[in-house]
Amino acid sequence: MEQKRREFIQFSTLGILGLVLAGGVAGVPYLKAKTLRVRPPGALDEDDFLALCIKCGQCLQVCPYHSIELDSLFTGHGIGTPYIDTLNRACYLCTALPCVLACPSGALDHNVSKPEDLKPMGIGVLENPNKCIAISKEMVEKKHIQKIYSHPHSNEQENEVLEKLETFVGKGCTICADMCPYPNAIEAIEMVSDSSGGFRPQFNEKCIGCGVCEELCPTNAITIKARLTYDDYYIKGKK
Repeated sequence: MEQKRREFIQFSTLGILGLVLAGGVAGVPYLKAKTLRVRPPGALDEDDFLALCIKCGQCLQVCPYHSIELDSLFTGHGIGTPYIDTLNRACYLCTALPCVLACPSGALDHNVSKPEDLKPMGIGVLENPNKCIAISKEMVEKKHIQKIYSHPHSNEQENEVLEKLETFVGKGCTICADMCPYPNAIEAIEMVSDSSGGFRPQFNEKCIGCGVCEELCPTNAITIKARLTYDDYYIKGKK
């Protein structure tokens, strides 16, 4: 009887999971929104991601920076699916990618094991250059980094971000480039000379849209274009 009970539970569970996955595949056209989300590291292409994600929240639970949120019923991006609001809290590209390891369904690609393996989550864009204080040659003031304190910080990793951010006060702004967590960050973003006599951020081919530049930018001059690559935006001109 115990053996039959275990078999019943096993096959019932598999059946339910199969229905969930099948429902995900069939419902993809209805889950997709016109404006795409930045998905967690390793996310498959949007259709495949929505089909495979079982909305378990495991990636959210293991993220040490509290970067991952779950979508609601009213946003049109797939209720319960994980996303990153890079303006609120970006992805800091943890070395071990715990969110990928925690994903049980393969919606986050288990073949990636380090940040350099990741497909782009998006691409950084200096959307409001008139706001960039590096271009206008202003010094970073305490008020410029205050918004980061509005996020609930509760662990060592988050406090390290705050401590490093404090070191920019009283200096010319290079926050977006110097806080970029991508290994060999200059391949993703660098400061280049601007015609104003100041400097401006330039996004390079290795930018994967982690969003740290957008979150920490003192004046909201930078935006992450979700699900676009460097080639998409800067070569092909997609918006």
